[in-house]
Amino acid sequence: MSDKENINDIQTDDVSEESQLSNKIKDSARQIWLAGLGAYNKAEEDAGKIFEKLVKEGEEIENLTRGAVEKQIKVVEDKVEGVKEKANGTIGKLESVFDQRVSKTLKKMGIPTRAEIKGLEEQIAELKAQLDESRKG
Repeated sequence: MSDKENINDIQTDDVSEESQLSNKIKDSARQIWLAGLGAYNKAEEDAGKIFEKLVKEGEEIENLTRGAVEKQIKVVEDKVEGVKEKANGTIGKLESVFDQRVSKTLKKMGIPTRAEIKGLEEQIAELKAQLDESRKG
């Protein structure tokens, strides 16, 4: 064989190897592309399922916590109502004690009560009527 033929054989082998390498790269790139498309499709399908699962779990947690929160609110409302009743009772007692002490103090000072003043007004009205009668007659 001549040197030319050897060079041609080597070049043909190189082209053949380059072609095979190029085909392998193209095949690998296509497989990577297809794998990417498959992954995207799978992710899209799973995203919907995951979202639905998260919503369902959220609803379950909301239902569990709503019951607990409503119970706590009821407990707090009952306690507040009890405190209000005690406060109203205490305020009523304080008003009564205050009224009694003010009345005692006014009596000690000689200041008549409303009832005593009203009684005096009625007596004055009677005496005035009698006086008017006696002047006429």
